[in-house]
Amino acid sequence: MHSFLKDNRGFIAFLVCFGFFRLAIADWNPIPSGSMRPTLVEGDVVLVNRLAYDFKLPLSDVSVLEMGTPQRGDVITFTSPKDGTRLIKRLVAVPGDVVELRDEVLTINGERAAYDGVRATTEPLEHGASTAALQATERIGGNTRKVQFLPDVPALRNFGPVTVPKDHFFFLGDNRDNSADSRFIGLVPRHLLIGRAHHIVVSANILGDWLPRLERTAQRIQ
Repeated sequence: MHSFLKDNRGFIAFLVCFGFFRLAIADWNPIPSGSMRPTLVEGDVVLVNRLAYDFKLPLSDVSVLEMGTPQRGDVITFTSPKDGTRLIKRLVAVPGDVVELRDEVLTINGERAAYDGVRATTEPLEHGASTAALQATERIGGNTRKVQFLPDVPALRNFGPVTVPKDHFFFLGDNRDNSADSRFIGLVPRHLLIGRAHHIVVSANILGDWLPRLERTAQRIQ
């Protein structure tokens, strides 16, 4: 064993450094579901900055140093407070905000979101099925993003008002009628935030022919 360690110490050091890099500094996250359509689609792999908000001890939720403040509109990976799974959603309300949904319309601190550029499309479902969808540009509080609604799918279209407490955050999926977000899992405490997703690294059509989507490679997440 001693001889093995000595002969391979360079490679072992590389593995240790690489592991630390992934666990504490940057990571990538595959997108397995359509909860963030149209911003992110199944088969995207996103790059996550783990130092965007906190420097944490590797393999833990223990923050050693606060690095930044989560902002409304950030796309963030976090650990679900409900079952511990890793999720990726849009941050829409920060501590002190009053958030509400009424007939799909998002309201933050009394400001109603504006929706324009509405267009009809389809949402892929399991076993080759699909359903009608509407995509629009949502504008609120200086933030702009693409969102999607599924008018024929039963969904929670009314919620709140809820005041976000200190050190907690309210998330929604951009695919509003197909997302297990803070309407269902509750508010997310800061220590469960993992990092900010900022670019798509690679993408492949995992629901179809598995061919790469070159047009999505290196695309900045808006």
